[in-house]
Amino acid sequence: MHTSRRLDDREVTLKRQNRIYFQISGAGHEAVTAAAGMVLRPGHDWVYPYYRDRALCLALGVTPYEMLLSAVGAANDPASGGRQMPSHWAAPKFNIVTSSSPTGTQYVQAVGCAEASRLRHPDSDELTLVTGGDGSTSEGEFWEALNVACLKRLSILFLIEDNGYAISVPLECQTAGGNISTLVSGFPHLLRKEMDGTDFLASYRTLREAAQYCRAGNGPALVHARVVRLYSHSLSDDERMYKTAAERAAETARDPVLNFPKFLVDQGILDRHRLQLILHDIDEDIHQATQEALRQEPPSPSSALAHLYSDRVDPTSDEFEAAPNFTGTPKTMVDLLNATLAEEIARNPEIVVFGEDVADCSREENLSEVKGKGGVFKVTAGLQTRFGQQRVFNTPLAEASIVGRAIGMATRGIKPVAEIQFFDYIWPAMMQIRDELATIRWRSNGGFSAPVVLRVPIGGYLNGGAIYHSQCGEVEFTHIPGLRVVMPSTALDACGLLRTAIRSDDPVLFLEHKRLYREPYNRSQHPGPDFTIPFGRARVVKTGQNLTIITYGAVVQKALQAAMQVERTNSDASIEVIDLRSLAPYDWHAIRASVEKTNRVLVAHEDNISFGYGAEIAARIADELFDKLDAPVRRVGALDTWVGYHPQLENAILPQVDDLAREAERLLAY
Repeated sequence: MHTSRRLDDREVTLKRQNRIYFQISGAGHEAVTAAAGMVLRPGHDWVYPYYRDRALCLALGVTPYEMLLSAVGAANDPASGGRQMPSHWAAPKFNIVTSSSPTGTQYVQAVGCAEASRLRHPDSDELTLVTGGDGSTSEGEFWEALNVACLKRLSILFLIEDNGYAISVPLECQTAGGNISTLVSGFPHLLRKEMDGTDFLASYRTLREAAQYCRAGNGPALVHARVVRLYSHSLSDDERMYKTAAERAAETARDPVLNFPKFLVDQGILDRHRLQLILHDIDEDIHQATQEALRQEPPSPSSALAHLYSDRVDPTSDEFEAAPNFTGTPKTMVDLLNATLAEEIARNPEIVVFGEDVADCSREENLSEVKGKGGVFKVTAGLQTRFGQQRVFNTPLAEASIVGRAIGMATRGIKPVAEIQFFDYIWPAMMQIRDELATIRWRSNGGFSAPVVLRVPIGGYLNGGAIYHSQCGEVEFTHIPGLRVVMPSTALDACGLLRTAIRSDDPVLFLEHKRLYREPYNRSQHPGPDFTIPFGRARVVKTGQNLTIITYGAVVQKALQAAMQVERTNSDASIEVIDLRSLAPYDWHAIRASVEKTNRVLVAHEDNISFGYGAEIAARIADELFDKLDAPVRRVGALDTWVGYHPQLENAILPQVDDLAREAERLLAY
């Protein structure tokens, strides 16, 4: 506890000397977090900490020197290599999973981690600890995590370190009734314990009981520890602006770093001289560690892109270029997606498939009487029946926890293939995707990864889908570093790209256009159980000489129809159509080669035209190939509005064949 406090104090001094760049303290939380560290088994149990857990991480084995390397942002900082703020803990050797700044996102990931323990080591007494402040319990992911933990009776311990404030917002304005223990009292199988988190012995006894409850397989536990926050939220905050002097004095009176040594001396367990020697040794160790940390080199600017993607598997490489070995009759995209999932589940025992309605029937005893659901589009039909409910299962309707659980599982080596039922409902999971899934490998400097495959039906042209079942928006995700994004337009490409996504080592957003699921024109025979397509490789759908149309998804077929329509009326026209297939990364080589040949280019997509994906392609062509162009780069996209319900309105909003043909003719006439 004293080491934790002295490290906080040293970092405060360094920040005021402008020798580090940020500081956030665990002062007042030391007793309960040190006790938690003593209850856990380093390297056996798994830990999802938050930024006030310095004493916990010290107890698990992280050294003061390693913490100071984080503070100075050194290249050899083992937590992040100087990429994250200090107190964003990570230590692979102790199973301390890389933490982040977003509040409450860790809870659903910890649930996924606990699920992985059950899947991989069903006979183990592994425990997952997840911690957070009282403010984080206002986040939806906290409640989603509790729900799943209790549904599955997982061995997960929630430690809520309640210091009465979320920065400046007091507890009575944060938690109804002022007590999170009371609010969660209705959850079944949840052991609830509330205690004084500044009392080390009470904390240890309570946490030990809670850990034993979880290890025995009884279900989750929640320990509500009332602590104090003795320093401001961070050095960017001044608590004197909202805490009275009397309140601050009352908190100081509960300081565990002062009270516990006093207790030991008063009880005759430790004499004052020995105490002073211990404190002196701690101070000397921290001084030496500080001097050494300050001498370390910062990260090299050339390292900025390191660990953004896997250095173990490259899904853009020729390794994933496989020739098809066709068998059987032509199948739809739905059929080949289903077959690919089945083949990969059979091939890799670590794969699990889950989401809303993806199972055949959660009540397995009914499968003898019912056909089964297997997804709203039947992509996962029959998979639960074949592989069982451990491998293919339904989830609560909670998108953030679907993605968060997948992240936690993937961190443990499980290969989750999760589904968000409609792209239009992906937004509750955006924090998990952007701030967690895509950042984990980079922010931990390669220490952790989460190669999740996230399948998402997307798009319109179905009639009747309207605002909430027909939207696109893929550009929101291609803008995220660390995330692969693909969008096939044919059954063959869907099969090959999905297999690549599953066998890759990066997080992949796999977009499946709903209109293309059962189209007759894009069917294919089965290409074989090892057929893969590299990411970042476009497909030339039609060759041409004097205009290039670059597109993807459902617009590919419309572009092909538009090209043939123009060529029928203009004998001199020869239009090339390129299907990108992969959006992040995309095939710049194919784009360049085509534009250098045709000298005219039209970029088309189904999403809104303003700020759309095509704008990036058009801008790069104008930037790097301007001297090759004989006409301006033009774009076709949806109107800048929402997709309407009535087919006539939807057709007016989304790009049609005539829209593409009209723009192609304008470019050819330029």
